[in-house]
Amino acid sequence: MAEVVITTSGMTFSDLVTIARNGATVSLSQESLSAMQSSRDHVEKLAASETPVYGISTGFGALANRHVSQELRTQLQRSLIRSHAAGVGDPVEREVVRALMALRLKTLASGKTGVRPVVAETMAALLNAGITPLVREFGSLGCSGDLAPLAHCALVLMGEGEAFDNNGVQRPVADLLREAKITPVQLAEKEGLALINGTDGMLGMLILAIEDLRMLVNTADVVAAMSVEGLLGTDRVFIPELHLPLRSHPGQAESAARMLATLKGSGIVASHLENDDRVQDAYSLRCAPQVAGAVRDTVEYAATVALRELAAVIDNPVVLDDGRISSNGNFHGAPIAYVLDFLAIAVADLGSIAERRTDRALDKNRSAGLPPFLADDPGVDSGLMIAQYTQAALVSENKRLASPASVDSIPSSAMQEDHVSMGWSAARKLRTSITNLTRIIAIELVTASRAIELRAPLTPSPDSTKVITALRKSVAGPGPDRYLSPELEAATAFVATGRVMNAIE
Repeated sequence: MAEVVITTSGMTFSDLVTIARNGATVSLSQESLSAMQSSRDHVEKLAASETPVYGISTGFGALANRHVSQELRTQLQRSLIRSHAAGVGDPVEREVVRALMALRLKTLASGKTGVRPVVAETMAALLNAGITPLVREFGSLGCSGDLAPLAHCALVLMGEGEAFDNNGVQRPVADLLREAKITPVQLAEKEGLALINGTDGMLGMLILAIEDLRMLVNTADVVAAMSVEGLLGTDRVFIPELHLPLRSHPGQAESAARMLATLKGSGIVASHLENDDRVQDAYSLRCAPQVAGAVRDTVEYAATVALRELAAVIDNPVVLDDGRISSNGNFHGAPIAYVLDFLAIAVADLGSIAERRTDRALDKNRSAGLPPFLADDPGVDSGLMIAQYTQAALVSENKRLASPASVDSIPSSAMQEDHVSMGWSAARKLRTSITNLTRIIAIELVTASRAIELRAPLTPSPDSTKVITALRKSVAGPGPDRYLSPELEAATAFVATGRVMNAIE
């Protein structure tokens, strides 16, 4: 199994994804352990002082004016975690929790938070043992960090709370730690706050979304090209001279190039190039690179923000290089929340144009000679009629989910935290949008594949042939009506696991 070494400079996108999704183990560099000990020394000097310091010898949030004596500080940290672990709802996905923990560990390893090395080592041990704290869906406002989700994780470090084992079975935390030979941590000054004051949940979901969308946009281009092929569209609008030289959006040029490559060698496209009386294809075909390309560029902008955040140290207060402990507002999730909402808009539009191509292929008045609804015996058979209904419902849902979360703010903590980002909420709805987009693309793939096959004896492009051949291992081709839902689920799995791109690459 792969191992990721976490240093003071953090980790990469691929590091985070492999920890979250593939169960990679983690270790801490000696440099990071030394940096943590150095910053801890500064915290302990301040802890011994009579001067109140936020996060070390005071209460939290609106209760920060209470100076807490030394004999109560262990209880202060323990009470902080217990009270902040106030999430409700269904458990959050394992990959999200692992991403959240890995990113918090990355910040601890920076040596800027003032925690003892043992705290970070214990969190690393949880990840390596495959122990996943139960984090509930609702509880974060995306400001002061993802407080509730991170507190649920910190609770498990203390030997409390709820958690799942490596097989996804919920079991008593005490049993899980004992079997993994992990000693619960008794938190000292500053450590409880350092474990929960970060944007790790929303950032983790952003990075996972970027990973998914990079694959899905490539897939969407291939499937869109197959729709062009099945609908007797032209590939001439995808030639490079029409894109980067005339409109310098790199995503558009990349999408056009992928569509052109997918259609290369198509006997179907070649069959009508010289005698087609249609002047132009519909927008959903002709403008596919412009829309998908804009999605690509949006994803890459989001990746720029995510990379900046990945290199950041998010904690409050933070230990500066000269030993000062300074309060700050870097826990505010606005930069992440904005791009999460931006991506939801792009995802909704990419699904919308895909549905329009599906609808066109099923309409005998616009499909260039295909049977109604691609049915075997129209009137007796309904073909893919209701598959388009399902696709339309998903598109409609994504349009609702495109309404931004980050424009909302509900004051909290007795008006001390009077403006919040709602970034966690933006991330949660984006994950749903991406799941819906995967299904939308899958339904277009089923439709385009059937349309191409119904063009026989005309031959599709080599790339389309490869994709259809791979798809037919789990989804049957044209024929009389049959139970369709399992086939759409199989097609969704085909898209979600990257098999469209694997077939041609």
